[in-house]
Amino acid sequence: MWTWLTEPYSLDFMQQALVIGLLVSTTSAVLSCFLVLKGWSLMGDAVSHAVLPGIVVAYLLGLPILLGAFVTGMLCAVATGYLSANSRVKEDTVMGVVFSGMFALGLVLFTKFQPGVDIHHILFGDMLGVIWSDAALAASVLLPALALLIAFRKDLMVFSFDAEHATVAGLNIQWLHYGLLAILSMVIVASIKAVGIILVIAVLIAPGAISYLLVRRFETMVWLSLPIAIFSTVIGVTASYHLNSAPAPTIVVVLFILFIVAFFASPKNGFMQRPPLQ
Repeated sequence: MWTWLTEPYSLDFMQQALVIGLLVSTTSAVLSCFLVLKGWSLMGDAVSHAVLPGIVVAYLLGLPILLGAFVTGMLCAVATGYLSANSRVKEDTVMGVVFSGMFALGLVLFTKFQPGVDIHHILFGDMLGVIWSDAALAASVLLPALALLIAFRKDLMVFSFDAEHATVAGLNIQWLHYGLLAILSMVIVASIKAVGIILVIAVLIAPGAISYLLVRRFETMVWLSLPIAIFSTVIGVTASYHLNSAPAPTIVVVLFILFIVAFFASPKNGFMQRPPLQ
């Protein structure tokens, strides 16, 4: 068993894949707890799809690709909030229209201008193609995002549970709303190289969803999501080497299996019982 775990990491590219995978998964695990409580799973999906046109435009203008992705991700999130607040259409419907429209626009631009990036790597990630400079760049975005989540965790927790209560408590929900969107965009942008815009939603939601099924306190939920994400990443990257598969989809498969196990073992649906999360 020990040899099965250690053998892949005699190779430099496997070490790099594991490092960036852990950077993405740990930050995403903490963020996922807030997204699950807030009901923003579809928002993560919307923002992740919306970054594609930004990537193409940034490449054509000679700008950093991550900058273009961040700008369009935030534009999608802000546009969704504005449209849902100023129309009769519900937010989930607006998100479905906006993210599919932005994604389609990105595909049209990509087909027209043929930027020098592989569309499959953008969509599904290229963890095995990561080099140390990529990991350092991802860390420069993910670690500040993680620090912000930790620093404002109490305010974000109240906002995620009940925005009206947060307002009564004197919190600036506008700042919290757009701050959480900005952190979400940062994490998605930094994760593109590793897991791509299609699979990023799984690592952004699954750890928090799994821990939510198993525990009843938010702090415990956050702490549990971290080992879940780390375990899934280590097993997923290691198994991908032995199965000759791509690391990112393998990690998502591990998360899916853990979610199924947690569902049947959860206090609500399985053989344990607990009160609602408090």
